Amino acid sequence: MRWRIDLRYDGTGFHGWAKQAGLRTVQGDFEEALRTILRTELAPTVTCAGRTDTGVHARGQVAHVDLDTPMTARELHRRLNGVLPEDVWVTSAAVAPEGFDARFSALYRRYVYRICDDPVGWDPVRRQEVLRVGLALDVDRMNDAAQRLLGEHDFAAFCRKREGASTVRALREFSWVRVAPGRIEGTVIADAFCHSMVRALVGSIVPVGDGRREADWPATVLAARVRNSAVTVLPAHGLTLEEVRYPADDQVAARAVETRQVRGEVHRRG
Repeated sequence: MRWRIDLRYDGTGFHGWAKQAGLRTVQGDFEEALRTILRTELAPTVTCAGRTDTGVHARGQVAHVDLDTPMTARELHRRLNGVLPEDVWVTSAAVAPEGFDARFSALYRRYVYRICDDPVGWDPVRRQEVLRVGLALDVDRMNDAAQRLLGEHDFAAFCRKREGASTVRALREFSWVRVAPGRIEGTVIADAFCHSMVRALVGSIVPVGDGRREADWPATVLAARVRNSAVTVLPAHGLTLEEVRYPADDQVAARAVETRQVRGEVHRRG
């Protein structure tokens, strides 16, 4: 039986989501928690919607796992939280609809990057999820630059290239808002993201906000389709995966098939 698990985590103590030998990861801790409550020799494999990088947080991560267990959803939910470390928390567990795939059934992922640009807005309690910068940022200029990046493009200039992986993505939203004195938030929504893409995109916009770059500079970098050393990949702790959106239950299987086909075409084009 396939289960959908929704979870949150503070990424500070993790080397990202994906399992790595000798390193603490969210996937590693989560699979070990499952092995413990199921009392199995081997841990089941968990697939997530977005493999967050080292230090990136999540409030809306989604995963699926195939289990042979008599436990109810309530029992699975309770037992997982009973053995998981304090920086990981399961918000819900449910039997997944037919054909559900946490990764390929997703319509989009929504990330938020949080920045403090004035000492008046600095809150040391939130230091693990907000980046502090030394110059005041102009949100209007940042939005001007960000809007020029929307649409489907090859984002190779903002990604760490992985062998055999395409860097073509559809960027649906990239917007900035001042939420309080000295605090701004950037929302980034796309069908999917490649490695370090969000932090690189934000890193190209911040110099526009503080006046070091013109509003057309990020789009010029994008058009070149090669990694630009002038783009700073901002620290991970300011970034949080806030939401993964899926279609209706009776459409998740078709969405997974569609996504695999699209990714295959993109791979062949790339």
